[in-house]
Amino acid sequence: MQQVVQDVGKGRLSVKNVPAPVVRAGELLIANACSLVSAGTEKMIVDLSKKSLIGKARERPDHVRRIVEKIRNEGLVNTIRQVREKLDMPMTMGYSSAGIVLACGHGVQEFKPGDRVASNGPHAEVVSIPRNLCARIPDSVPFEQAAFTVVGAIALQGVRLSRAALGESVLVVGLGLVGQITVGLLKAAGCRVIGTDLDSTKCDQARQMGAEVARPGLRVADIESLTGGLGADVVLITAATKSNGPIDLASAAVRKKGRVVLVGVVGLELDRRPFYFKEAEFVVSCSYGPGRYDPEYEERGHDYPAAYVRWTEQRNLQAVLELMANGGLDVAPLISHRFPIDRAESAYELIESGAEPYLGIVLTYDRDPAERLNRKIDFRTSPVAGKIPVGVLGAGNFARLTLLPAIERCDNIHLMTLCSAGGLSAAHSGAKLGFDGAATDDQSVFADPSIKAVFSATRHNQHAQHVLAAIRSGKSIFVEKPLCISENELAEIEQALDDAGPSAPLVMVGFNRRFSPAAIRAREFLAAVASPLTVSVRFNAGPIPADDWYQQPDIGGGRIIGEACHAIDLATFLVDSPPVRVFAESIGGPHAPSVTDDQCFITLRHANGSISSVAYLAGGDKAFPKERIEVIGGGRVVVIDDFRALTTCADGKTSQQKWRQQDKGHSAEVAAFARALGSGGPAPIAWQELHAVTLASILAVRSLREGLPFDLS
Repeated sequence: MQQVVQDVGKGRLSVKNVPAPVVRAGELLIANACSLVSAGTEKMIVDLSKKSLIGKARERPDHVRRIVEKIRNEGLVNTIRQVREKLDMPMTMGYSSAGIVLACGHGVQEFKPGDRVASNGPHAEVVSIPRNLCARIPDSVPFEQAAFTVVGAIALQGVRLSRAALGESVLVVGLGLVGQITVGLLKAAGCRVIGTDLDSTKCDQARQMGAEVARPGLRVADIESLTGGLGADVVLITAATKSNGPIDLASAAVRKKGRVVLVGVVGLELDRRPFYFKEAEFVVSCSYGPGRYDPEYEERGHDYPAAYVRWTEQRNLQAVLELMANGGLDVAPLISHRFPIDRAESAYELIESGAEPYLGIVLTYDRDPAERLNRKIDFRTSPVAGKIPVGVLGAGNFARLTLLPAIERCDNIHLMTLCSAGGLSAAHSGAKLGFDGAATDDQSVFADPSIKAVFSATRHNQHAQHVLAAIRSGKSIFVEKPLCISENELAEIEQALDDAGPSAPLVMVGFNRRFSPAAIRAREFLAAVASPLTVSVRFNAGPIPADDWYQQPDIGGGRIIGEACHAIDLATFLVDSPPVRVFAESIGGPHAPSVTDDQCFITLRHANGSISSVAYLAGGDKAFPKERIEVIGGGRVVVIDDFRALTTCADGKTSQQKWRQQDKGHSAEVAAFARALGSGGPAPIAWQELHAVTLASILAVRSLREGLPFDLS
């Protein structure tokens, strides 16, 4: 299918051929009929992408701070490589479209295939969109007008926050698309609308949309004259500019105890005095309305009860469509240009050049939906030449920045298919790294008899099903940690391996730290110790939001299962013995945050009598090194500092080894798996250890809940 993307690194916009997405749980698969180019927002993205690295840095100083922290913790070379890789990943463009539902994902009942819907889908022939970001289009509203729905919801949310009442005077500053629709909504609400914009043609259009007065260069004196000396009851700023002019005009033009609502993006050097003396309100509107950026609402489909949150973003979308249907809002006059999707570049050239006036630019999609649904694209067909054909599931940040480069370096691996749910990341990275093709349906990888091994780097709740599919299809699998997120899943995997018997394929989990140079040297140094060891592993993990997918028990499994498992595995490797008992406690009390699992201590007893303590601590500061490991026993001491330095002590002598760059063993673990595939030898990590480490991680969470230690039996 065709999709409009922006190359952030090189500044080039293009229409790419990518695999069509599969419908995901809680989402609608939609064949777009039309989408609206939001000229202001999308031009900002295009302009930013064309800036130099220094220019981009000036625009996003928050990113620069993160990069400095990354250099401090991971080294300059690794950081530069990751920054370049992120800049190389293209961005999707667009967020306001309309089309026909092709399929409904698991759990969706309120929509059916064949429904006409508006959504916040990008400029692409087929999109998969969460159900709470979709709204049904009334029969009387054509697709090209329904494509304005999401932009209309942005305007509507601003109007709602303004609390503009019947008969009030409202000044709209900035008369682009959002401003024009804002004028139309205010007119429908019975308000007197005054508009201003630098562009006189947009002012003319605003008068057609219902503005009583609209002209460039309106001054405060003009507003006072138009409002009988009172000033504007409400000012809605819908402009997009770095200038502080709109906010200065708003603060001066609003009446005493009036309201200023910022919908657009403008300079915000607020002068306190006019707001203070007028006791005027200032509010920043958040996109389409309540629910925006809330993963519970948008990603997991949990609606807010209408009795408590009357106007969610979905209900705002529906309200805009109903206004279109009953004649309260007519966006047809705002359409200035139409381009088919394959000529989208011309639409953006028009915006960039300003060669002619434009306002609402609509992209159209005319191909039959059945022709768009190709879920795999081929880049090349090359002979395997004795190499092992592999498929890779997942093309997110970790896969692109860490896992895929490590796989590419393996001489005996042939890259067959790269799969990602959305398709764009797989198409881009697949072509760049030399894969034969890209796909969106993970089952197609398991069904391909030519693929002998699979790498999975998807969200954690998909890991168990990928491992099971691999075992049952006779394919070896490298799955990023964790192996699974529940005891039932672990038992099912173990049963599948038992059923496969001696012919069971290799199963490898991405416990990379045991493959790091520091860990390997540490274990060699401890090999002569016969007595039990004590291990302390400290993770300065850093906080992540409570609503992040990683924290969700049914998706990420939580941070103990999802990341502290690394520490449990490393301790297991260093003492050369699996855990047999686990106990965990986390912080608590009235001042504790909503998530406490990621500030905990986990105590493990190992089969050989060694004990280990894992301190997984999210309450620290990212400027401090992340990981420190100490092993003491048999008259020896080993300290690993962030996998950049190793200190050993024995017989009264201390020595230290340092590495120029942090090496956590990612490349070495992939190389070990590739060697095992090629030789037919044993798995790099024995199944008994994978099982014990995974079960210990799962039972550590259970220990937090029940306050009891658990034996692994």
